[in-house]
Amino acid sequence: MERSLRLLYIQRLLYQHPKGLRSSELARLCEVNQRTINRDLQDLQDEPFRLPLVQEDGWNWRLMEGHRFTLPPIRLSLQEAAALYLAARLLVRLSDEPNPFVGRALDALAAALPAPVGRQILRMAGPRLQAEDSPFARVFAVITLAWATGRKVRIRYRPLGSEEVREHILAPYLIEPSGWGYAAYVIGHVSAYNALRTFKLERILEAELLEETFELPLDFDPRSLLAHAWGVMYGDETTEVVLRFSPRVARRVKESIWHESQQLEDCDDGGCLMRVQVAHTLEMQPWIRGWGADCEVLAPPELRRAVAEEMRRAAEIYGVDCTSTTKDQDALDRRPLSREVVH
Repeated sequence: MERSLRLLYIQRLLYQHPKGLRSSELARLCEVNQRTINRDLQDLQDEPFRLPLVQEDGWNWRLMEGHRFTLPPIRLSLQEAAALYLAARLLVRLSDEPNPFVGRALDALAAALPAPVGRQILRMAGPRLQAEDSPFARVFAVITLAWATGRKVRIRYRPLGSEEVREHILAPYLIEPSGWGYAAYVIGHVSAYNALRTFKLERILEAELLEETFELPLDFDPRSLLAHAWGVMYGDETTEVVLRFSPRVARRVKESIWHESQQLEDCDDGGCLMRVQVAHTLEMQPWIRGWGADCEVLAPPELRRAVAEEMRRAAEIYGVDCTSTTKDQDALDRRPLSREVVH
């Protein structure tokens, strides 16, 4: 193991064992001799790590309580820093809750960039990021620390549409943002179910870091898990969704990669067809409705009916009589796809 990687590994081990580890145990885990591990422990207390280590009984080493996990300095090009800034700005715009850690990250970027750009970044951060001790910030801090150090957490969670608060022991495997849900989610193993579950961070009321550790399974592949998710809703089976877009929006549709599985086909009228393979269609519905009448669901029938019903309800709210256009909906749903769709 390279020395730089070994230092990071020692840091992670100390976070996983809040009561500390003997230097002989650290040497065994790192597969080095006692002299090397003692030198590593000394270096971890200096720049760039500055770990506040406490030595007890001569041989036991632990982190000072309350220490915040920090990373060594990272060298970024201007373009890499700009990419991180854009990602942070997108997170600010899409998040349900203000996240002070995004503000701190932007502060760090602003300090490293040329002064005019740095001042612009600080102005764009705005007051939305100033909630330093909000419940969400505390939950975010615990979940990310558990994710980085391989420790389980006890969470109190309130599902959508329920007032019941449920408690779970969670091993966080992945933290994933969702542009469609305007939030961040944690995916992990829940002990009581012995299965993966997904939790919206904003619905976690409390999170407690536990001493119990976990190892990420070797066969856990987050990219494969979410390959057929429109956002964060994954599954083993997939459904083909076929959408027809009008000529008015076809160019905009073709400008973006909305999903890894998408296939686009031009239509004779200047519109286009989109085909995607997704595990669940629920997350797609707000996106489909956002296109209004410029997007028609051709398949599957149940998604077509769900979107049609939402459109009908919207028409009622605005006082539009759509009886004549919906009375034959079942017949339309049973019709075969047009020649544009059938190969």
